[in-house]
Amino acid sequence: MTLLKKTGILTLFFSVAIISFFSSIVLSSDIKKINKEELMKMMSNEDVSIIDVRRGKDWSSSEFKIKKAVRVDPSKFSEWANSFPKDKTLVLYCA
Repeated sequence: MTLLKKTGILTLFFSVAIISFFSSIVLSSDIKKINKEELMKMMSNEDVSIIDVRRGKDWSSSEFKIKKAVRVDPSKFSEWANSFPKDKTLVLYCA
């Protein structure tokens, strides 16, 4: 098996794992979708952390970025997941 093929298989595996993880979170009944008006009301609250999980080109080519948002790499969830206080409201956005 070539290195390129192995890399492709690993990439596919990690992509499926990440999608599965985020899907399980989204299916949770504790997760609430909000619109931009609701988010604007929340932005002045110090107990709210806004997390931008857009990838590469989606982020860099966008002219819309939320000033208070912290950008993280969604594929490195295990590296940043515990860096946010558990007693705050987390708002993740990707589009």
